[in-house]
Amino acid sequence: MKHRGLLLLATLAAPGCIRAPEIVMVDRATALEEQASGSFKDVEQRLARAGMSPTPVPLTPNQLEDLGIQPTPLVENIGKTQADRVDDLLRRHCVGEGREGLLVVTRRQCQAGRLSSDDVALVDRVNRGRMQLWQWMRTVRPKVSEAALRQSWQQAHAEGVVCGGWVEAGDGTWGEKKC
Repeated sequence: MKHRGLLLLATLAAPGCIRAPEIVMVDRATALEEQASGSFKDVEQRLARAGMSPTPVPLTPNQLEDLGIQPTPLVENIGKTQADRVDDLLRRHCVGEGREGLLVVTRRQCQAGRLSSDDVALVDRVNRGRMQLWQWMRTVRPKVSEAALRQSWQQAHAEGVVCGGWVEAGDGTWGEKKC
């Protein structure tokens, strides 16, 4: 009888300890699902504001060239010599070959870009070099006048001026060198 009581007690106590887990049904979406299917009001408002605010339209390099503007290079022109830089300034009409044999800054006619302080310093350096050359030429040929030396040097130099470079004519007008 003793065993029967324990068995009865065990059978009665067992269902109370062992239960099926509670199943909770949630009809709400997870946070990720809420974000994915949620409202995009902020994004839509930002998009609408961006569409209403005018901004410049970028032009392609070909379109810039058609307008006569040289686009800035994507890489530094480290390999450019001073002569290359002067040729570039002559082509852009920022600097011209003056009829006196010196480079002349012609800012008003400058196309595509502006003249930097480095460019002005380069022009001064080139002009100083030319004047030193003419002084040396006078020592070699003392009987020839400085004006005649400059004129003969300028005639020889004019042949090497880059095509399309800005050149001053004898009457004081400026124009591109034809090749």
